Parts: sequence; structure tokens; C-alpha cells
Amino acid sequence: MPKRAKILIVDDERSIRELLEIFLKKEGFQVTSASNAEEGLALAKGTDIDLVISDIKMADMSGIDFLRELRATNYSGQFILLTAYATTETAIQALKMGAFDYILKTENFIEELKFVVYSALENRRLREENTYLRREFRKVHGMGNLIGKSKKMQELFKMIEVVSATNSTVMITGESGTGKELVAKAIHLNSPRAEESFISVNCGAFTETLLESELFGYVRGAFTGAAGNKKGLFEVADKGTIFLDEVGDTSQAMQVKLLRVLQERTFRRVGGTEEISVDVRIISATNRDLSEMVAENQFREDLFYRISVIPLDLPPLRQRRDDIPLLADHFLARLNSSMSKRIERISDEALKKMESYDWPGNVRELENAMERAFILETSDELSAQHLPESVSTTPRMRAMTNFPDQGFDLESFVEDLQKGFLEEALRRTNGVQVKAAELLRMSYRSFRHYMQKYNIPS
Repeated sequence: MPKRAKILIVDDERSIRELLEIFLKKEGFQVTSASNAEEGLALAKGTDIDLVISDIKMADMSGIDFLRELRATNYSGQFILLTAYATTETAIQALKMGAFDYILKTENFIEELKFVVYSALENRRLREENTYLRREFRKVHGMGNLIGKSKKMQELFKMIEVVSATNSTVMITGESGTGKELVAKAIHLNSPRAEESFISVNCGAFTETLLESELFGYVRGAFTGAAGNKKGLFEVADKGTIFLDEVGDTSQAMQVKLLRVLQERTFRRVGGTEEISVDVRIISATNRDLSEMVAENQFREDLFYRISVIPLDLPPLRQRRDDIPLLADHFLARLNSSMSKRIERISDEALKKMESYDWPGNVRELENAMERAFILETSDELSAQHLPESVSTTPRMRAMTNFPDQGFDLESFVEDLQKGFLEEALRRTNGVQVKAAELLRMSYRSFRHYMQKYNIPS
């Protein structure tokens, strides 16, 4: 309880002001007073007031108008109204304007005021505490589970900040395991909708019929087993965000229904006739090429453009190897806090092997590999020997392991490998040949020679 809370008394009756000042100071509060609303506004603007106690009927301005003016100055404290002539209409108006409570000036109103003052200040304390906790939560979870110092991830973080402030639909693309849902959550938690629901649904995990009832709900008797009405996830996510993962797996019929929700912001429950309106931000994700699916008439073009207003592409882990040590340390810290043992560090050899591996399963595969190694490790250093075999073996050893029984054309294999690396280096440097040569530790002259040899366009 904030015993030293600052309280402002505004009343044009001197005797009431003095009575309240004596009582509240005796309770340990810091008290100031004003004889009219104008003076009260000036005092409230100049100090950090926690609570205002105001008469409802004053010569220069009513308590209701004073409250309205005070709120216009962004005053965030509590407000209690005193009145000798309360009416239901006045009370309702005061509460609608944001007053915490109103008190009748009866013969023994001080005892009631004491209770209401402490209740109002406790309510303010809880509100401030919740605001602080939400702010800290966003610091931890807003971007915290998205780890990366690489250029690609820094660009992604900037995009998330920009996108979060809007209500536009977002399409997140990327390979499995890259963290598409984490990006969706980061957008939600950094948006004005952060305090509302974030609902995630994997569209590929349901049949068409089940997905429809999951998203839109159903009415009693809509199908066998529908014993009552059920809200769908769109209703649950009202005012918040719904994340449609693997949206490319939806049927053509479902795509029509999703398009209608995006266009009209309304839908009907399965078996129902009532139009239900929702205010929901839609974020979608897929690891499939939707533009290619549109070309093959597997995905509606109009829906594709509706859900792809802002596209975000997540890079695979092999394209941001600089982030692997950061991610490994992050997972180690998480494991240390959740398991019954502690490992202090990751060995240099283990990190080197992790950095040289391509991680086809991306961040999810890295997390699983770290958990396996953590469980098997018996020392205070996570060693390479407990990493999965696919990670701990060198690229050369992996190639030897995959040696085909019938043999193969080594020269052709090496040429294909060289050509592939040249093309990838050009792609990563946006076609700048000098930089591509530097990436491959080659002279520019040698690089040009191989480009000509493999007919790579310049």
C-alpha cells in the first residue's frame, strides 16, 4: 500500500478541505488542496498526483467537468467524487468518465472515505504493477525468443517493428523449423493488440470439416455430436491476432471462407445463419511456394494477395551461421534453468561442428540437438561427442558415409559442386563478382575462369 501516496483535495467548502487534510495526513499521505477546479487542474499538472478527491458541485466547474478536463491532460491517477446530493444519473456519469467511486457527504462519511481511498490506491498500485509486468514480458518475449546478430536477422527485427504498428495482414515464409510462429508472436506482442488474444492454429493438422468448425465454431445440431453452440477461434481471437500456420494446406472451399472473413470481417458458424463480426488481425505462414501454387490453380490468387500484403521471409539457419553460437548459448541457458543439472559452457569443438553443419531442420533441429547433448553430457562442458552423429561428423566424413555402392563420377561430382558454390556466392553478393570471389577465398581472375568454364552468366 502506497502510504506516502500524493492526494489532491478539491472542494470549495473550506471546512471540508480542512477536515480531509487533517484525516489524510494523519493516515500518512502527502496532501495538497485547492478551493476550485481551475486551481486543482494547475496543481494536478504540476505534480505526480496518485489520487484526486473532488466535490461534485463547485461554483466554477462541476466535479464531472473537472474530471473530464483532468483526463484530457493524460492524468492517470484515481478520482473520487464527493457529493451531498447524489442521483443515479450523476453516479453513472461519474463512473463512465473514469471515476473510481463516489461518496455521499453524510454525517460519518470519513470512515467510508477511508475504505474507498485505500481501495483506490491499491487498485492504482496493481494497475501500475501490471503495466510494469507487461512491459517486462514484452522485453523478454517480444523479440527475446528470436535470436540473431546476422544482417538478415537484424533486417527482420526492423521489419517486425514497422509491421507491428499496423493492422495489415502478414505472410511469413520460410523452411520448417525457422521460427515462423515466433515471428508471428513477436508481431502481436509489439502491436497495439498485445493485451488481447494470440490464437495459433495449424491448418495442416485438420481435415477440411474439422478446420471449418475449429475456425468458425458451430451451432447446436449442426452435425452429429454438436450438443451445443461452440465459439470458433476467430471469435476467441476477437480484438487480437490469429495465426494461420501452413495456410497453403487449406482446401479450395476453405480458401473461399477465409477470403470472405478477410473482406467482410464476418462469418457464420457451421450450421448457423447469424452473421458474426470480428476485429482480428490475420498472420499467415507457409513453407510452400504459394505463388507457384497460384500458377498451378492450387491456391486462390485473390486470397494470396489478401494474406500477403506484407511478406516476411525467414532465412534458413545455414544462411546465418553467425547466429548459431548465440542460439546454442540461448538453448543452453534455457536447459540450465529447466533441468536438474548445470553445464557452464559449450566446447570450441562442439561449436565448430555446429557452425559447419547445414541444419536442414533449422533452429528446431539445433534446439533438439542441444537438448540431446545436454542430457548425455556428464561434465560441466558440453562436448562434441554427444551431438547427433549427423552434426558431429565432418562434411568430408558425411560424404564418405554416403559413398554409393556402385561408385560415381568423381570429376562430374566435383564440377557440379564447384558450379553450385559459385552460383550461391553470386546469389549471396547480389551478383557482385569481386565479393563472391572473396567469399570463396579465390582470386577474381580464378573466379572469372570458373564462371566461363561452367557457363555461368555474368
